[in-house]
Amino acid sequence: MTLKVYGHRLSQPSRAIIIFCKVNGIDFEEVTIDFTTGKHRLPDFKEINPMAEVPAIVHGDLKLFESHAILCYLASAFPGVPDGWYPADIISRAKIQSILDWHHSNLRRGALNYCINSALGPVRSLPLNPQAAIEDEKILSASLSKLETVWLKGDAKFLLGNLQPSVADLSLACEIMQLEVVDEKDRERILGPHPKILEWIDNVKSATSPHFEEVHEHLQEVKARIALLKSA
Repeated sequence: MTLKVYGHRLSQPSRAIIIFCKVNGIDFEEVTIDFTTGKHRLPDFKEINPMAEVPAIVHGDLKLFESHAILCYLASAFPGVPDGWYPADIISRAKIQSILDWHHSNLRRGALNYCINSALGPVRSLPLNPQAAIEDEKILSASLSKLETVWLKGDAKFLLGNLQPSVADLSLACEIMQLEVVDEKDRERILGPHPKILEWIDNVKSATSPHFEEVHEHLQEVKARIALLKSA
């Protein structure tokens, strides 16, 4: 049965799922749902995800949304996926799950809102909100510090000191990569104080190359579009 991935490459969690499938040789059909033009609110897509958000998947009779649930399902449902992505060991799996749970209410909240309020708003027909972006940056910076001091201790190559990336590494790295769309000086101000995170992202890129780079190329297209909107 064909796996269908409904998403958009501007969406951080969509990119994580697409990269995961490509890296692990999972055959899938990528169906683009352009949420910047409201396609995610159309009735056909809401039959798949009543929350009207990307990403979502259809695999046989299964319709599943929420990116972390999707990543965990894919890692478990396809036998060729290496165990390190989402280990069978219950303790290792629980530790990965704790990072995923933390991600949505901390790192994602800061990064997503900062990028929208400082750069991406016009692409989504929303106004920029510099004042809100200041508060978003505080959440983002605090989250980066936690990530660095709690899960990237010492010489850790990947989260939790693992030697191979997990679904948590991929999900969080894609989140931080969204900062590619903001002004370079802002990105440097936010990420510059966190060399360990920059090194970790490079490790995730290397472990998932060339798919990580290819899927993230879309962000450069979006950045060019933002520049055009600014000059208009």
